[in-house]
Amino acid sequence: MRVLATTFGSRGDVEPIAGLAAALRALGAEAVVCAPPDREFADLLERLGVELVPMGDPVRPMVGGDRPPSAADAPKLAGRLVDAQFAAVLRAGEGCDVVVGTGLPPAGAALAAERLGVPYRFAAFVPGVLPSPLHRPLGRPGKPFPKGETDNRVLWDIDAENLRALYGPALNAHRAAMGLGPLDDVQGFVLSDRPLLATDPVLGPWPGAGPEVVQTGAWLAPDERPLPADLEAFLDAGDPPVYIGFGSMPWQSGKDAAAAAVAAVRDRGRRIVLSRGWADLAGDGDDCFTVGEANHRKLFARMAAVVHHGGAGTTHKAAVSGAPQVVVPQIADQPYWAGRVAALGIGAGHDGPVPTFESMSAALETALAPETAGRAAAVAAQFRTDGAARAARLLIEGAAA
Repeated sequence: MRVLATTFGSRGDVEPIAGLAAALRALGAEAVVCAPPDREFADLLERLGVELVPMGDPVRPMVGGDRPPSAADAPKLAGRLVDAQFAAVLRAGEGCDVVVGTGLPPAGAALAAERLGVPYRFAAFVPGVLPSPLHRPLGRPGKPFPKGETDNRVLWDIDAENLRALYGPALNAHRAAMGLGPLDDVQGFVLSDRPLLATDPVLGPWPGAGPEVVQTGAWLAPDERPLPADLEAFLDAGDPPVYIGFGSMPWQSGKDAAAAAVAAVRDRGRRIVLSRGWADLAGDGDDCFTVGEANHRKLFARMAAVVHHGGAGTTHKAAVSGAPQVVVPQIADQPYWAGRVAALGIGAGHDGPVPTFESMSAALETALAPETAGRAAAVAAQFRTDGAARAARLLIEGAAA
């Protein structure tokens, strides 16, 4: 059994695929990953013994450069992604039994699987990329949603139109070269039949209407690394600190949010663990420890609260660790996760990407309350940690059927 998994995006798009690949290997299957050639992604996969097939350009320089991609760049970038993914999956997919695609819409992977004659499954890391009349789609570049529109079916039709405009030209150019007719339903082609939803059922539930979706639980990559000795010493030297980190968010809004968070945490007399992240954050003072790449699940379990941007991976890791959260959403699916954290009572979801000292202080008051800590511990006890293993078994059993 050989599975090819492909993704394009930030660390939050790559790490779950690494978790799936590790689970497949643990069950005796082969796994290969097509992903951007960023050094940190290669290091992650190498640590897990998973083969990386480089695909496209590195992501971090692209989003963190002097001119980050804009909505106007989206059609050109979508076409380049289709080309890169089609070529990489064709190159690495020979002899594979199934192709799993996720991250930015993997239209090129779906087409390569068709060319190879192997099954293709889409996997989502947030419910809002899968159509349902019970929730709105996440926004994407293209035609905007009409102001005040509440019929989710109308919004999903617009999402399908935008997917067709972004990915259809490159996708259909490859199809024409293969002697195939054009596709009109790019949305259905990319999302596949019976897509996998890799979110925890409590934290990110499927609403239960729409296509047949298989919710596996989150795909957590195994990580047995100890925390650095100097970080352990800092943690042992006082009460649990507050973690502040904005992950793969390299923009000024993340830096501004971190600055407001640092000031509000210090005002409460709490110490800080500050994650450097893609914004290259750095702290000062004896009450602040700046950390690079680390075992987040182990680290979050030592925190009084976790302040972050609301990426799916960070939200799930904080939840499984039992740490109260403050989510300051920046883009994409992050407002959804902020809303879920608030709805579950395991922390606060900030309204907007740039907090003030006052708004961050109010969010911290919620997160640091004893009842929030109790609720976070209760949700952690319900969290299923076998999502990657469950997905791996489903893929193996499906290929054998």
